[in-house]
Amino acid sequence: MRLTFVSPFPFKARVAPPQEPPNRWCCAIYNKTSKPITKGARAPSRLSKRWIEYHGSRNWEGLLDPLDDVLRGEIIRYGSFVEAAYQSFDFDPSSPTYAACRYAKNMVLERCSTVHGCGYWVTKNLHATSSIPLPRWIERMPRWMQVQSSWIGYVAVCNDKEEISRLGRRDIVIALRGTATCLEWLENLRATLTHCSGDSFPTKQNDEPMVEAGVLSLYTSGTNTCPSLQQLLRHEVLKILKLYKDEPLSLTITGHSLGASLAVIAAYDIKTTINHSPHLSVISFGGPRVANQSFRHHLEQQGVKVLRIVNSDDLITKVPGFFVEDHDGVIHEQNVCVAHLTKWIQKRVKDSRQVYANIGHELRLSSRDSLHLNSINVATCHDLKTYLDLVNGFVSSTCPFRAGARRMLKKATNIPTIK
Repeated sequence: MRLTFVSPFPFKARVAPPQEPPNRWCCAIYNKTSKPITKGARAPSRLSKRWIEYHGSRNWEGLLDPLDDVLRGEIIRYGSFVEAAYQSFDFDPSSPTYAACRYAKNMVLERCSTVHGCGYWVTKNLHATSSIPLPRWIERMPRWMQVQSSWIGYVAVCNDKEEISRLGRRDIVIALRGTATCLEWLENLRATLTHCSGDSFPTKQNDEPMVEAGVLSLYTSGTNTCPSLQQLLRHEVLKILKLYKDEPLSLTITGHSLGASLAVIAAYDIKTTINHSPHLSVISFGGPRVANQSFRHHLEQQGVKVLRIVNSDDLITKVPGFFVEDHDGVIHEQNVCVAHLTKWIQKRVKDSRQVYANIGHELRLSSRDSLHLNSINVATCHDLKTYLDLVNGFVSSTCPFRAGARRMLKKATNIPTIK
């Protein structure tokens, strides 16, 4: 069924008073005539002085509605790193390098237009491995069905002095793409919750943090020739922290879809296993639910800050789990509260391992407010390009799209569609 979009906003958008000159990342990702980074550009003083606030130290209080222009620029900037992960991944099943990175490590950011010249340097390629056992007959099937480990993103460090000055610290970025391979799709179907305690995730308390089984598998599984994503990240983060131990540092994990789920688990793992880790924030786009309330409680105790960019029309952000446990501990089925049920029934619901919790602070957007989309469907609502369009144009909940966004979108570059 094809839906035709009719704007529910006949009024003229109220333009929010200017907060400071537009962040260059906002325009760079869409404007053909501009570059993602302009060497020698004047650094926005607010970001360098208040970067920790823009990365969640106060839970983004007063910055989301209306959306602060500096925060808007930061969100789009980190979304551009995820876009680079997509652009670098080889999606062609007939290619001999299918599911690998198309570029050499030192060229990942240079070959991607959205982050070219950004001042960051890739230090590590990252791979995720599925633990789903492959039957013997799979050897007779096409190679794309047999790929067990695939390139899923990278670690990058800011090495440009001017950019470090603009940011107010040296930033470490972990960027993770969404689902792409056959086995990754199959892992997504393993939607029951499983315990994440043990040697891989040591737990200091007696409660039971649980995460989605398929995502945990992709994070912790490895082979004889390919270490797990967990091992790769632990080793690389420790190496970078030791190298820059005398400098102010931040660690930002960003991802889209499956990458958003992996970002949350990686943040929990790093904070649990690495002592004296720097300020850690997660900026996720279109992420599904990934864990239960106990996991969220542990994450919050560790000081991890999660900003979850959500499109209300994106079905992926509403799954998995038939029930959702909110911050007040009340279980809801979709939007219907079942708190009035007996404790025995609520226990049976939890035992089903389908009670998920929404993690982090939300910036909630809607495809219906976009000036770019003529129709709404599952694919476009989940597309990373749609998310970046919505962030770029959003003003506030009472004025969803800014007046200048239409002119900017007419000059938009064609970012490849994310599958």
